[in-house]
Amino acid sequence: MRFGRRNSVAHRPWRLSAKLLIASSVATVIGFSAICASVMLDMRRGEEELARQTLENLASTIDAEIGRNIELFDLSLRAVASNMVAPGIKDVSKPIRHLILFDHAATAKHFGAIQVFDADGQLTIDASTLDPAAENRADEEYFRFHRDRPDAGLFISRPMLHRGAYAIVLSRRITGNDGRFLGVVAGSIRFSYFHDLFGRLQLGPDDTISVLRQDGTLIMRTPFDLDLIGKNLGNLPAVRNAMSVPSGWYTGLGAVDQEPRLFIWRDSTRPLVVLVGKTWSSILSLWRTEAARIGAIMLALIAFVLAVTLFLAREISRRASAEDKLEELATTDALTGLRNRRKFDTEMDSEWRRATRHKVPVSLLMIDADHFKSYNDTFGHQAGDEMLVGIAICISDSVRRAGDCAARYGGEEFAVLLPGLAAPEAVGVAETIRAKVQQWSEGPTVATVSIGIASLTPVPNLDWSILVKAADTALYAAKAGGRNQSVLASIPQFLLAA
Repeated sequence: MRFGRRNSVAHRPWRLSAKLLIASSVATVIGFSAICASVMLDMRRGEEELARQTLENLASTIDAEIGRNIELFDLSLRAVASNMVAPGIKDVSKPIRHLILFDHAATAKHFGAIQVFDADGQLTIDASTLDPAAENRADEEYFRFHRDRPDAGLFISRPMLHRGAYAIVLSRRITGNDGRFLGVVAGSIRFSYFHDLFGRLQLGPDDTISVLRQDGTLIMRTPFDLDLIGKNLGNLPAVRNAMSVPSGWYTGLGAVDQEPRLFIWRDSTRPLVVLVGKTWSSILSLWRTEAARIGAIMLALIAFVLAVTLFLAREISRRASAEDKLEELATTDALTGLRNRRKFDTEMDSEWRRATRHKVPVSLLMIDADHFKSYNDTFGHQAGDEMLVGIAICISDSVRRAGDCAARYGGEEFAVLLPGLAAPEAVGVAETIRAKVQQWSEGPTVATVSIGIASLTPVPNLDWSILVKAADTALYAAKAGGRNQSVLASIPQFLLAA
C-alpha cells in the first residue's frame, strides 16, 4: 500500500464570476452615467450663466440709454425751473425769454416741447410757440405732486395721452426764492422713443423688456400690450425684488403668459427701472437638444453594454457549470460517489496546513473491507462492487461535518479525514462506521471492515504523510488482530521508531 503526499496538487485556476462581471458592468455604467450627468449639469449651468450675462448686458445697455436721455431731459427741466426765478425774466420779451429758457434744452424727435405752468396750472410758456393756447393742468397727477411736496425732485408720470400722443411726462417744481410754489415745468417722452429703442434690439420671440416706475407702474413693455401699460405690477415677485435690490436676477412666471422666465435688472436706483426677461425654455433649448442627443447615445451604449454583459454572464455561467461538472467528475469516485484519491490528497494538504496554523488536531481513518478478495472471487465482481457501494453509504451516513472528507483511497480501501477531532472522537466515528457496515450487510457472508485510526496536532516542518503512515500501520494491526475492529495508532512510538 502506498502513502505520502502526491507531488502534483491540483489548483483551481482563477475563474471570472458572472456576478462579478455583471457588478463590474453595472458599476461602469453607473460611473459613466454619473460622469455624463455631471457634464450635462455643467453644460446647463454654463447655458444659465451665459443667459444671465447676456441679459445683464442687455439690461445695462437699455438702462444706460434710457437713463442718459432722462438725465439730459431732466437737465433741461432743471435749467428752465432755475431760470424761471431769475431776476428780470418776466420783463424781457418773449423771444429773449425763449432763448434764455430753452437755448440749452434737449431736443429730439421723440421729446415733446417743454411747458411751464403757473401756480394755478395755467400754461404760460411753451417751447414750441411764442403764443401758447390756453391750457390748464391743475388736475394732472404731476401738477398735484409738485404742488403738495416742496422737496419733490424729478417726477415721471404714468403713461398718458399727452398732446395727441401716448407719452410719459417728466416734470419739476418751480420754487421761488422764498420757498413758494410758483408752478411746474414739464416735458414728455413719447412712446415712439421706446418703440424705436426696442426695435433696434435683436430679441427672441418670447423675450420681454419692461420699463417700470419706482412704484412698480409699468411705463413701457415689449411685446407691447396696451392693457398692461400704466398698471401697477408692484405685487409681482419679480417687480418686488427689482425694487428692493439695486441689481440682480430672479426666476418667476411672466405676467401675461405665466411662462417661467429669468428676469434681470440693473441699477434700480434710477427713476426708471429696466427689467429684462427670457423664458427658460428658450435659454435651455440648445442644452435640451444636446442633452437628448447625448442621452440617446448613452442609453444605446448602456443597452449594448448590458446586453453584452448578460450574454457573457450566461456564457460564463454555462462554462462554470461545465467546469464544476468536470471537476466533480475529476474528484469523485465513479463507483462509490465518494471523493477520489486526488481530491483526498488536496483536502489533506489544505487541512494539514490549517491545523498547523491554528494548532488543532487532525484525525485520519483508514478503512479496509475484510476478506474482500475472497468475497469478490466467490460472488463475482458485481457483488463486490455492491459491497463497496454499501460500505461507502455507511461511511457517508457517519461523516456529516462540512470539513470532513470521505474518499475511496484505492481498491477496497477507504480514507476519512476528520479535521479538528482528537483521538477519542475519531475512535467514536470509526466505531460508528464499523457498526453500520456490520448491521447493513446481509446474506450468507456478513461484510465487515477493519479501521486504523491516527490523530495528532501538526507542528511546523511535519509532513502529513506521517499521519497517513500511522493510520495505515494501525489498519494492518486491526487486520492482524482478527479484523472487524478499530485500532488507534500510537503516534509517539511510531515517531520514535521512524
